[in-house]
Amino acid sequence: MADLLTDLERQTDLPALGEVGWNAVEGRDAIRKIWNFRSFSEAWGFMSRAALQAEKLNHHPEWSNTYNIVDVTLTTHDCGGLSSLDVTLAKRMDKIAGAAEVQRDHGAPVECLCELHAKRGGGA
Repeated sequence: MADLLTDLERQTDLPALGEVGWNAVEGRDAIRKIWNFRSFSEAWGFMSRAALQAEKLNHHPEWSNTYNIVDVTLTTHDCGGLSSLDVTLAKRMDKIAGAAEVQRDHGAPVECLCELHAKRGGGA
């Protein structure tokens, strides 16, 4: 079983993750990041590569995908909060995501390309 991050680990690791778009989840000991890829194919490729890393760590994200958007929440369920597994997986996911756009305001609506195209009168 994984251990919760210590206060020192939280002070060291979480600010750096915050700088690249990982935000605290209100009401939970968890972090969340939303990526906006250029296409569904890029989003799916990211998820496939991230899934392989998750399997290697035996640590799996809570995530959803809508067209080009991938929304990820990390927490370690067996210890009830953030552990070093979350920090490690977050860093690996960041490397895999490359230059994908990050939605930093998690309170803002998340719109995938198909919704944006529909608003403009086109299809996706």
